[in-house]
Amino acid sequence: MIVLASNSPRRKQLMRLISPSFIIDPADIEESHAENIPLDRMPEFLALQKAQQVQKKHPDDIVIGCDTGVFINNMMIGKPSSDKTAFEILKMLSGKTHRVITGCAIIKGDITLRFSQTTEVEFYPLTEEEMEAYVATGEPGDKAGAYGIQGKGALLVKEIRGDYYNVVGLPVEPQAASAGGRMIFLHALTLLFFGGKDYEKSIDRFAGGNKHTGIFCLRRQ
Repeated sequence: MIVLASNSPRRKQLMRLISPSFIIDPADIEESHAENIPLDRMPEFLALQKAQQVQKKHPDDIVIGCDTGVFINNMMIGKPSSDKTAFEILKMLSGKTHRVITGCAIIKGDITLRFSQTTEVEFYPLTEEEMEAYVATGEPGDKAGAYGIQGKGALLVKEIRGDYYNVVGLPVEPQAASAGGRMIFLHALTLLFFGGKDYEKSIDRFAGGNKHTGIFCLRRQ
């Protein structure tokens, strides 16, 4: 069984593109920045914490944890705490390009696969009236970066470079490229599901002989 450690309706919808059969068991962790973790690795770090917490309740299943962050001006922006904060975030993103990084961790038994995917998003220059109107819709409240690209927030976006679904919250494009290899989400799940003695050999071939490629990492717990 596949367990999604997230209560996000958007990730639930995207998981259906990957697997028709899974259950939801959301993690409950404190999403604070660890000082010893590089800022752009924080989503992956938090995703791993979520997956590890939920895996304790599902030791025999495949557990998937995810976390998404918006990055600009050397800051990681999470969900806004108020409408005022949402407005200030949108003002910061207006007319600029930011990065959206989603970290994923997939755990089965003592095997952990984890990776990060980055998409660049460019906003149109926004007027105060446009930002106030968008905040008034209530859509920014539960979304990293105070916007939802799959909703009314799409009207704020001038261009994206990378995986659209990564911005929504779960990278599901067929291949996520990295410097040392390629990560195919569905193939990773297949390998974990079937396991077997050829697992390590398959992963090594899959990652081009480099099991830590910067986007793809294999380790035993």
